[in-house]
Amino acid sequence: MTPDPSRTGVVALADVVDRTISIAECETLVADDRFGAVVTFAGVVRNHDEGRGVLTLSYTAHPSAASVIADVARDVAARFPDVSLAVLHRVGDLGIGDIALAAAVASAHRAPAFEAAALLVDLVKERVPIWKEQSFDDGQTEWVSALG
Repeated sequence: MTPDPSRTGVVALADVVDRTISIAECETLVADDRFGAVVTFAGVVRNHDEGRGVLTLSYTAHPSAASVIADVARDVAARFPDVSLAVLHRVGDLGIGDIALAAAVASAHRAPAFEAAALLVDLVKERVPIWKEQSFDDGQTEWVSALG
């Protein structure tokens, strides 16, 4: 789908923050009586990675991360002019079960909401410069890119 520069969707929120985030926060921002579909995504800290037990994660962002996530959101909104979207990525120390990435996309119908939500999450993972340090249950730590 080629973006029409005269029509873009709405970016209600796109940011990188160092506080607890929630799906409800994003979902509230995209709610509108015109929309019959709301698709949400929660990237949750899990207790394992490649067979190793994970205790905690610490996310660190490049200074450009907030600007990049805003660019990503605008790019998705340009490709899906009939949606409203919100996306947050958390940085700092997170525990198992904490939300690291929250997103919500609303539209009149489900197909564009699902498509835009999938693209939004994929592009955030692909383009936003954030890294995570994982602490494992064997006492070791490992830095990995949260990209990709």
